[in-house]
Amino acid sequence: MQANIHVYPKDSINTDEIIPARYLNSDQESELAKHALEDLDPNFIKKVGAGDFIIAGHDFGSGSSREHAIWALRGAGIQGVIAKSFARIFYRNAINNGFYAIECPGLDQKLKTGIKIDLNLDQGFFTAGKKKYSFTPIPDFVKDIMQKGGLLKTIQ
Repeated sequence: MQANIHVYPKDSINTDEIIPARYLNSDQESELAKHALEDLDPNFIKKVGAGDFIIAGHDFGSGSSREHAIWALRGAGIQGVIAKSFARIFYRNAINNGFYAIECPGLDQKLKTGIKIDLNLDQGFFTAGKKKYSFTPIPDFVKDIMQKGGLLKTIQ
C-alpha cells in the first residue's frame, strides 16, 4: 500500500493536541476532522488526503482516553499513524476503531512531510526512498478488525 506522510517528530502528542477538548461536543468524524491537530498545525486539514499516514515520535496519543482523537484523524482522511511508540489506550482505541497504529522504534528524523511510503503490513516494513523501516507485522486478527472497519463491525 502506498501513502503520503505527514511528519510530526514531536514526542507525546496527546489527545488534546489531536482534537482539542473544546470540540468534543460532536461525535461526527467530518466535524471533528475540521479541528484535527489544529493547535499543533493550523493547516493540517488543508494538507492531508485520503489514505495518508502521520509519522510521529514516542508516546503518540497520550493523555485522556478519547476515541474522538481517532475519529478526528480518520475523518480527515488519515488511515493510520506510524510512531516510535503509542500510549496504550490510544493504541487499543485505534485497533477497536479500524485505524492503523504501527509502532516503528527505528524511525529517524530524516523523513519529510509529502514523501510517499510503500507499506507492507504482512511483512512488517515500509520503505521511504531507499531506506527500509521494520516493524512487527500486524497480526491476522488485527488485520481482520481493520478490514472490517473496527471491533464492533467484527462482532456484529
